[in-house]
Amino acid sequence: MGSILGKSPSSERGGTRTSWHFPFFQSHLHVVMLGLDSSGKTTALLRLQFDQYVSTIPTLGFNTEKVQLKEGPLKGRTFKFWDIGGQDKLRPLWKTYSRKTDGIIFVIDSVDDERMEEAKMELHKILRQPDLTSTPLLVLANKQDLRNAKDPQEIVRILGLMDLAPSQPWHIEATCAVTGDGLEEGLLKLNEMIVQKRSQPSRSSLFRSKDSRRFTASI
Repeated sequence: MGSILGKSPSSERGGTRTSWHFPFFQSHLHVVMLGLDSSGKTTALLRLQFDQYVSTIPTLGFNTEKVQLKEGPLKGRTFKFWDIGGQDKLRPLWKTYSRKTDGIIFVIDSVDDERMEEAKMELHKILRQPDLTSTPLLVLANKQDLRNAKDPQEIVRILGLMDLAPSQPWHIEATCAVTGDGLEEGLLKLNEMIVQKRSQPSRSSLFRSKDSRRFTASI
């Protein structure tokens, strides 16, 4: 759905890409969903789980759901999602539930201009945790169906994604959680980054070369 932009170890090396389709390993993937309140985290999660729009209320703590995709390139892949509330008083929980996670999904309201800087601050705060500096990050630029929604390239600039640690693989996907547009495409990229990280644990030094970083965008 629209524009995508990202950085991954494979794009840095310029090497041959590998197929990341399931099965590569059998266990489910642990993924934590973060973002400010009202960004659409729970709506996105329930859309993935039930393949239809489900009305939600603000998360007052956390939700956990295990979702097995039933079609597409990731058919059979199971994700265990931890959807953590985004209210200010709940954000200290982000650190706790992000430990040893396979991947992070950060959901942003693409029309909420007033809180973009706040979202940037919270994202960079959690990614500064020592055990998360190489954790694959998927940013969902949500609510792209609404007027005045910022496009992914602009959100990349606002969130300072280009300034993340060289070891931090990331991808941004334009999405609409209500219709489901872009959600599975984003998960496909997150799965690719996770599998790539697991398959090359001894090559983390390759992530650190700023000179070789290359970024790709497609529309």
